[in-house]
Amino acid sequence: MNVIKPYWPIFLLASLLVAGYALGVPSMLSWQILASRQAELRDIVATQPIISGAGFVLLYAIAVAASFPGAAIITVAGGLLFGVVVGAALAVVGATLGASLLFVLARGALRSMLTKRIGALMERLRPGLERDGFLYVVSLGLIPVVPFWLINLAASMSGMRLRDFAAGTALGIIPATTIFASFGAGVGAILAAGQTPDLGIIFSPIVFGPLMALAVLSLVPIAWRWWKQDRG
Repeated sequence: MNVIKPYWPIFLLASLLVAGYALGVPSMLSWQILASRQAELRDIVATQPIISGAGFVLLYAIAVAASFPGAAIITVAGGLLFGVVVGAALAVVGATLGASLLFVLARGALRSMLTKRIGALMERLRPGLERDGFLYVVSLGLIPVVPFWLINLAASMSGMRLRDFAAGTALGIIPATTIFASFGAGVGAILAAGQTPDLGIIFSPIVFGPLMALAVLSLVPIAWRWWKQDRG
């Protein structure tokens, strides 16, 4: 039993991957599936909103924890099925739960394996992440091009507290998640016409610019501290 105990994170991650494929999560993360089943899914949400919301959160958490690609499509689906506010809120909860689970897994047996590969880099980053990890996670969460798994691994290996990581993740992803959910609220007609939505809108200057500005703004306290230390 003691031999198996250190490797429970690997077993749990493998179980999530198996469960995800068994539930068909990867195949669900496509515009074709969402287009062909949007009427059916809308009916389910209308008749069973609580169960549907819980299922959506669970699906999102599994997708993030198992690092399946296509989480943005789930967020769009949330806006389509639940509306902007509820869809965005459910997506934030699901993403935070999944990211937190991966954070815990990376601290277990996975940590020793990762340390061998990027241990030197993490030792250089550790002081800053231990002191200002919350702000870094918020800033990275604001930038939709930074993958969840990379943020999770860096934060977990830095010695951050789970509470700070979860709070920073939730706060950081709210803006981009709300944008995707808003996009999803109006995407039904596009899917019904057999067209593929273009998520590239997130990278348009009018959208990406403010997100980058928020990311930079969140790092101002860190820059101020560095400036004070240099002057001292």
